[in-house]
Amino acid sequence: MDTPFSTVAVVGLGTMGTGIAEVLAHAGREVIGIDVSEQATAHAVAALEASTARAVRRERLTESEREDILARFRAGTDLRAAAEADLVIEVAPESYEIKQQIFRELDGIVRPDTVLATGTNALSVTRLAAESAHPERVLGLHFFNPAPAMKLVEVVSSVLTAPAAVAAVTDLAAALGKEPVAVGDRPGFVADGLLFGYLNQAAAMYEAKYASREDIDAAMRLGCGLPMGPLALLDLIGVDTARTVLDAMYTESQDRLHAPAPILKQLSEAGLTGRKSGRGFYTYAESGSDEVVRDAATPLEGTRQARGREVRSVGVAGSGTMASGIAEVFAKAGYDVVLAARSAEKAVAAKARVAKSLSRSVDKGRLTAEAAAKTLDRITPSGSYESFADVDLALEAVAEDLEIKRQLFATLDKVCKPGAVLATTTSSLPVVACARATSRPGDVIGLHFFNPAPAMKLVEVVRTVLTEDDVHATAREVCASIKKHPVDCGDRAGFIVNALLFPYLNNAIKMVQEHYASLDDIDAAMKLGGGYPMGPFELLDVVGLDVSLAIEKVLHREFREPGLAPAPLLEHLVAAGCLGRKTGRGFREYARR
Repeated sequence: MDTPFSTVAVVGLGTMGTGIAEVLAHAGREVIGIDVSEQATAHAVAALEASTARAVRRERLTESEREDILARFRAGTDLRAAAEADLVIEVAPESYEIKQQIFRELDGIVRPDTVLATGTNALSVTRLAAESAHPERVLGLHFFNPAPAMKLVEVVSSVLTAPAAVAAVTDLAAALGKEPVAVGDRPGFVADGLLFGYLNQAAAMYEAKYASREDIDAAMRLGCGLPMGPLALLDLIGVDTARTVLDAMYTESQDRLHAPAPILKQLSEAGLTGRKSGRGFYTYAESGSDEVVRDAATPLEGTRQARGREVRSVGVAGSGTMASGIAEVFAKAGYDVVLAARSAEKAVAAKARVAKSLSRSVDKGRLTAEAAAKTLDRITPSGSYESFADVDLALEAVAEDLEIKRQLFATLDKVCKPGAVLATTTSSLPVVACARATSRPGDVIGLHFFNPAPAMKLVEVVRTVLTEDDVHATAREVCASIKKHPVDCGDRAGFIVNALLFPYLNNAIKMVQEHYASLDDIDAAMKLGGGYPMGPFELLDVVGLDVSLAIEKVLHREFREPGLAPAPLLEHLVAAGCLGRKTGRGFREYARR
């Protein structure tokens, strides 16, 4: 062959198969599309015609190039057309019976040197290969949806796969402009193996009525920079598909975190499979539409009964990055801010950090020098919490240590005026424990800002069983006034973001610990296949391995799930003092500053 895999057959012309066919045709391959449904083959041809026409209008293709691409693609319903192919990519429904039947038939059709690839993301490649007359030529080739846009391709080897076949398919993926990642054969592989556990926990969180679907999705988009929230993503993938993948993962791992949440079964069996059916976690304008429409679960705007308390001045306790960032946020919004620390020197240093941040904003043209000066003038540093006597909202951002926070809340109880709202920014500790350190637990609420506070839009509003309605209303009104997006959640470990984020990070560590994939491949897989702004190991090193371990321990202690136990590799690195970027070494090594 002049060009490796110059002729490729794609068996199964659903959304994924059609997308793969388009990628191959664009890259100069002769493509034979095959499906049992004539409607599917006609749809695939029409889809390619439409996408290439758009490319011409956008001047990404010439009309001549478009004609060449269309000429390279032909579609039909006869599997025997695959006889010409150098490579066959099977993208049939996720069923062993269907896929095994296709592979058995292909054995009698294709040449002995033709490579057979399955596009499964949930089933065992080894089991499929074992059914073939030539298991050495069978491997997995897992594209991500939409195939033309997504860069990641997982190349999956079984213990039976010939290295030459793996090398040839890896070269093809690179020639298609994709980023191939080599992985072993286990359900979900790398990207889906990490992604679907997270999606399952989000579904369980919603099913438990811990938070609304809108708040769960907003929390993960705004708190983690993800392109979609988990429940919206489940609707896009297909609730039934997610259930199939999770069933396969649970069968292998026996980890209860992989056992499909009951709501996935309920929705699947009711035919509410997501966008494709017009309804899943959300309701859509019609089947196949991405337009979300109002339904019975959609929150009504402006129906909150309680009115908040008036807040004109704010006290921020602490001298670290989070305290200074929160002080900056409130001062920018026009509030008078008292920034108090354990000493006047620490408070002045914290205000200086605000000044430096404002100066950077001025240099970048995001703020005028006059506005920066006015913001800074609104902040009064203090070396005593007595200066909180007249504030309407006292917000602590001290060390993440329950005893330290309890002592501070006991102090705030004494110095703050009656009716002042007392808030904690804790990310993992029980808010109610802070509340019980006061004589007014109804005035206490959690306001979990994300770092850096001036840039991050999300605030988790954590209500305890003792929090008064008007205090909760005050918290939400204040978030709106400082242009933050509040999400409501109850007082349990991790709230929304950390409860979903850190088990995912922990599972990534376990993959490395088990020598399933490398740090670089896992990071690449999640960025390219999941749209994550950072890979899990990049993020762990930024957050700090000690911080990550502490949060994992809190989650494990609260939920008692064996799968939430911190990965031993994480504990070993922390014990060795390898805490991430701040120490120069974590999962990776960094240049010392």
